Amino acid sequence: MISLRFRCWKHCKGLAPAASCLAAAAKLLAPAVVALACQIPLALADGGTQVTLVGMFPNKAVLVIGNGGPRAVAVGQALEGVTLMSVDDDSAVVEIDGKRRTLKMGQHYAATSSEDDKIVLSADHGGHFYADARVNGKLLRLLVDTGATLVAIPARDAERMGLHYEDGARITISTANGVSSAYKVKLDTISIGGITMTDVDAVVPDTGLSMPLLGMSFLSRTNMQREGDMMTLTKRF
Repeated sequence: MISLRFRCWKHCKGLAPAASCLAAAAKLLAPAVVALACQIPLALADGGTQVTLVGMFPNKAVLVIGNGGPRAVAVGQALEGVTLMSVDDDSAVVEIDGKRRTLKMGQHYAATSSEDDKIVLSADHGGHFYADARVNGKLLRLLVDTGATLVAIPARDAERMGLHYEDGARITISTANGVSSAYKVKLDTISIGGITMTDVDAVVPDTGLSMPLLGMSFLSRTNMQREGDMMTLTKRF
């Protein structure tokens, strides 16, 4: 029997922004602002360039690049080597040196350019680690869960990705809510930062899964090191 542990999670709401750059961004955009980051803004470091997403509004994002101040950037605009590719309800996609990264509000993410097989994640305000991945080429955000035997994907996400999970074998899994049924599938690739794994076992449960889980079928192929709110994953094989 395969074991999955589903953890409760929540987004930060109602928290007053602590960083001065957030206040500056709010003043800059005034009523046009749709969303501002909570106390822990997301930062992306790639090749020595650090980018922080501090606010969003239609077709624009407020970015802090390096040690500079907050600046509004339109989709398609390049600023100091950073190009804003797209803006969604709660995320923005930027391109740095030909590499695209998804920036989420309230989550830190860093990728080291000197070691392509290493990524560094930072815990959110609730102590959870999230990873923005490409699963079979499709963008997917997963909760890092060492208690999950396999990568787990909700049926709605599997359908959006075009994953033919119903062709997989039917298995029984154990969750926090009891025993359930699921489809076992093989994912061609999972890419997170500079780490790409191929032929990763995964399950698509019938019920009970609210968001994707990055389980041990991926994590066991890395060395995991945690220091405080930072987690480093280094590819082993």
